[in-house]
This record gives sequence, C-alpha cells and structure tokens, in this order.
Amino acid sequence: MMKIKKRPLYLVTDALNYSETAFLKRIDAACQGGVDLVQLREKELTSLQYFQRAYAVKQITDKYQVPLLIDDRLDIAQAVKAAGVHLGQKDIPVEVARRILGPDAIIGATAKTLKQARLAAEEGADYLGVGAIFPTTTHVETVRTSVDTLRTIKQAVNIPVYAIGGLNAANVDAVQPAKVDGVAVVSAIMKARDPLTAAQQLRQQIISVTQ
Repeated sequence: MMKIKKRPLYLVTDALNYSETAFLKRIDAACQGGVDLVQLREKELTSLQYFQRAYAVKQITDKYQVPLLIDDRLDIAQAVKAAGVHLGQKDIPVEVARRILGPDAIIGATAKTLKQARLAAEEGADYLGVGAIFPTTTHVETVRTSVDTLRTIKQAVNIPVYAIGGLNAANVDAVQPAKVDGVAVVSAIMKARDPLTAAQQLRQQIISVTQ
C-alpha cells in the first residue's frame, strides 16, 4: 500500500528570516491552501530549538490532517510523533531509519541518479525526492537533475517520485514528460506574498501536470 498516494503538493520549509509567529502563520496558510505534505527542514537550529519548532508545526499539520516529515533527524521525528523523515544522501541510510522508526513511518529519500533511486527503493523508502530540476535559492547544496533522468527514475521504481528544485508556477510544466507523482516546492510558497493562494494555484497546476 502506498502511504502517500495522491499527495501532489509537497512543501519543504525554509525559515528565511521570518519571526517564529510569521513562519508558523505561513505554514498554516499553506496547509489551508491545500499542501498535501510538509517537510520541516532546519539546518541551523539547536536540537532544542528544532524540537520546539517541530512541535509547533505538528500542531498545525495535525489540524489540517497533513503528514509532517522531519528532515534528517529521526530523534526529532520520534519526539514530536511526526509521520516520518526525509533523508538526504549524507544522512543515515534508509534501511537503518526503517529499522528504528518501524514499518508505519513514512521515509523519503533524496535521489539525483538512477543508482541512488534504485538503492533507496530497495532499502524501503516510501517515496523519492528527485532534483534539483532548476537552480534553487535555498541554502542547500544542489546538483542539477535533468527531466530525462527524472523520467528514467520514475519508470524504474514503483514508489512515488517527487520533482524538486526551483519549481514554481512559472516552470512546473517542465516536469510533465516525467509523469511524476507530485512536486516539492520551497520558495514558491515560503516566499509567496499570499501563501494560501499560492498553494491553491500550485496544487491545481501540479494536478494538471502530473495526470
């Protein structure tokens, strides 16, 4: 059974320079606007700060019945009873995370190549985040992934595949040939003047692109 079937719009957070209140308001607006998955990604916080922010975000995602995934940190995911984790290539292996978190947790993995994608699927990942499709403005190391590679990965694995990396309303049509299951965005919502409307419009667009 696919744990995240039909969840086209995936929000990866970026705190930017927002106050805590403004950040949480954006998450709330995005969830109200129809975001299907939220991944809390924090690179600069202490463990205590990460836990506190994750706990606050979990109250919001629970209200809208949106699964919350924690980037990288299994301990934080367990502490706030998140739905699962998302793991990059430099994080703990998927099979180890599965052993720790158990069969019900959602475990996603970043893949930039066919080899990485196949390995993550074999190790028990529930979905893949593939990219970066376009250059991004987030403070994360990115390696470009072509739409051709995205399509090859989608055809090679039997778990949902999300395109990620610089995707927004203006360019999301580019991933249509890959027939992905959904699209993960950061700036398109986190930097939007109106995150609720941005989420609504993006979700409709992604649905039409991924059908």
